[in-house]
Amino acid sequence: MKDSKTIVVTGGTGFLGSNLCARLIKDGYRVICVDNNYTGRLKNVQELQNHPNFRFLLHDVIQPLEIDEKIDQIYNLACPASPRHYQGKAAVFTTKTCVLGALNLLELAKRNGATILQASTSEVYGEPAVHPQPETYRGNVNPIGIRACYDEGKRCAESLFFDYHREEGVDIKVVRIFNTYGPNMNPEDGRVVSNIICQALKGEDITLYGDGSQTRSFCYVDDLIEAFIRMMNSPKGFTGPVNTGNPGEFTVKELADLVISKIGGKQHIVYQPLPKDDPTHRKPDITLAKEKLGWEPKIKLSEGLDKTIAYFKSILEEK
Repeated sequence: MKDSKTIVVTGGTGFLGSNLCARLIKDGYRVICVDNNYTGRLKNVQELQNHPNFRFLLHDVIQPLEIDEKIDQIYNLACPASPRHYQGKAAVFTTKTCVLGALNLLELAKRNGATILQASTSEVYGEPAVHPQPETYRGNVNPIGIRACYDEGKRCAESLFFDYHREEGVDIKVVRIFNTYGPNMNPEDGRVVSNIICQALKGEDITLYGDGSQTRSFCYVDDLIEAFIRMMNSPKGFTGPVNTGNPGEFTVKELADLVISKIGGKQHIVYQPLPKDDPTHRKPDITLAKEKLGWEPKIKLSEGLDKTIAYFKSILEEK
């Protein structure tokens, strides 16, 4: 066992949170997994449930969080992260999760003298006028658009983190996550990787939004979790924000063609209108992550897709 740290992971039954919990347990830490299971699934942490170092706490971070033991680190991953989940009737809930959740967890960190990491997002850059996006770019976000609950919610959370750092001395870490994929994704989350893989596995037409020329940078989840852990354990005073993502840039059409080639079949691609405020380009500048964390992604898109396709195939076979 590495040490006796107790670590809270909010959003712990979600895609990223469950993978982070598994890695932390593997590394020998005590983990308190916190989630309201709004988009997360207990099944994602099923294999951890009986581990002596793992504890699940059903809780919504919109409400203040009290933990009955000393906390050393907090990873704040709690928030719906897919447009399908945060648009429409969940918009106000998403903003509350971003803002009130950040406040409640910063207070928990302050009481415990804990280091707290905020999982922010590349969405803070909006429709970027700078490409690739460095951390110094302040973004181009529509504050009243249908995505604003998430984009501006995350921007506000970053502001709160830095104000707590400056005013209260809380030890903060902020990462900005670019598109990530891998096992434990929700097949119904509406994200581009899960959509394309699940449609291809079912033999359905592949739905692409826009003309397929919009670009994304796809990071396999294991690489991202490594970045989280390195950032959390970086020297005190290094706050970020730090871009965490794979700088390999692919069009959505290239992604679809690659998935189809791996799964086989005669799927057709069907084009739908691009959703409002959907960014046309995404690519992280990870110079800072390389310099400060010694981190860059290792897993190529083709390899990561093989693992992700196998995961979704097993999920669909259970239904």
